[in-house]
Amino acid sequence: MILETSIIFVYTIALVFIFLYALAQLNLLFNYLAAQKKQDRSPKFDFSNSEEIPFVTIQLPVYNEMYVMERLLENISKIDYPKDKLEIQVLDDSTDETLESTHLQIELLKKTGLDIVHICRNNRTGFKAGALKEGLKIAKGEFIAIFDADFLPRTNWLQETIPYFKNENIGVVQTRWSHLNRNFSVLTKIQAFALDAHFTLEQVGRNSKGHFINFNGTAGVWRKECILDSGNWEGDTLTEDLDLSYRAQLKNWEFKYLEDVETPAELPIIISAARSQQFRWNKGGAENFRKMAWKVIKNKNISAKTKTHGLLHLLNSTMFLNILIVAVLSIPMLYIKNEYAHLKPYFYVMSFFVISSIIFFVCYWFMYKRIYGSGLKNFVQYIVMFLTFFSIAMGFSLHNSIAVFEGHLGKRSDFIRTPKFNINALSDSWKNNKYLKKNISTHVIFEGVLTLYFAFGMYSAFVVGDQGGDFGLFPFHLMLFLGFGYVFFKSLTSKV
Repeated sequence: MILETSIIFVYTIALVFIFLYALAQLNLLFNYLAAQKKQDRSPKFDFSNSEEIPFVTIQLPVYNEMYVMERLLENISKIDYPKDKLEIQVLDDSTDETLESTHLQIELLKKTGLDIVHICRNNRTGFKAGALKEGLKIAKGEFIAIFDADFLPRTNWLQETIPYFKNENIGVVQTRWSHLNRNFSVLTKIQAFALDAHFTLEQVGRNSKGHFINFNGTAGVWRKECILDSGNWEGDTLTEDLDLSYRAQLKNWEFKYLEDVETPAELPIIISAARSQQFRWNKGGAENFRKMAWKVIKNKNISAKTKTHGLLHLLNSTMFLNILIVAVLSIPMLYIKNEYAHLKPYFYVMSFFVISSIIFFVCYWFMYKRIYGSGLKNFVQYIVMFLTFFSIAMGFSLHNSIAVFEGHLGKRSDFIRTPKFNINALSDSWKNNKYLKKNISTHVIFEGVLTLYFAFGMYSAFVVGDQGGDFGLFPFHLMLFLGFGYVFFKSLTSKV
């Protein structure tokens, strides 16, 4: 009975954590809906008065971006802002032939009167954080706009963001990501679905009530003074954006999130690129929990509710670990439930997962409805998308849990950039992309094992107990089977 009791205990704790996270999401939904009814009365710079237009530096941190570099520079050169108050820094850590082609393109742009500089380092110390810090040393701008290589801001982007810095307490203005290739494949659709939830429900839900949010690494603007006052960029985590965001807000800087300002970007189109990005984001989140949790708890200037949301925010990636625990233990739980009749009352705890799933379903519907509209047709499409997203997200849980473990344990690793493709149609070829990893991760083997494990879970539904089976967990095991199967087979077949 010791083993059975231990399984029940761990399973229950994981379910409770998932339920608490779901309740936090529900609270963010209420905040989000309330925010829609409020009119933004933020003070703004008057750009009709040239004296109120501040100097801005745009930083473009890049590393071996052969397929998108020309597009990026062409797009940035079209930004509509007074040339005498705009500087562009190309922070180029490249080690391949793009270094030369980028230099040539920059020289051509200089001849148009654009103030653009090519900053190259001899090493990648601090990775992206190190490059940003290096550029900041000589940045002319009072405000620093940052774009990753796959982002294409609209020409009026600075005019939509910079005015909000009239409030001297604002340290960051962050915009919402949109997606150039949302409908490319099932993989891009579910990535867009998850990001849309973050950039609507979570960012608005937190920001509207003064809770901590994060600069998302790109498509946002920093006040230079805020960066320096908060300790500057640090490269000791894989998510330097989340790290500096929390340090700034702990020093009472305010963040402004603009849901209505979109910044289009490219989503990873193959699963190896998505895995790389997911690993970095989830490990970085865990690293920042280690680094920031106690600072949040002991800070006397923020409310208990803000602390709670902050801690859950930092624990976002750890939810994958709880999901994996619940998934793996659900099959032993199925057998324990049908073997020990006197333990059946304890299994009411399983309803926590059902309730949590319903909460996520409701919360994400409001996000989906905002982008696609309501109506029966869209609701049916939403159901299909939600189930697909939920299944594949669970399929990523092993990969992401390993990242979370490494983050919590303090295991250091390099910043691995996400390969860019500049591909928008299935007919376009990505297989010759030189930045793709050729080897298959050992994690994939275990994902294949888990696919078979959850097939066994579905089989178990027919044979457990003496009452003709128990199908309560069958839908859960089916989703896990499909999710892990998708990740496993895509990881095997999406290779050069």
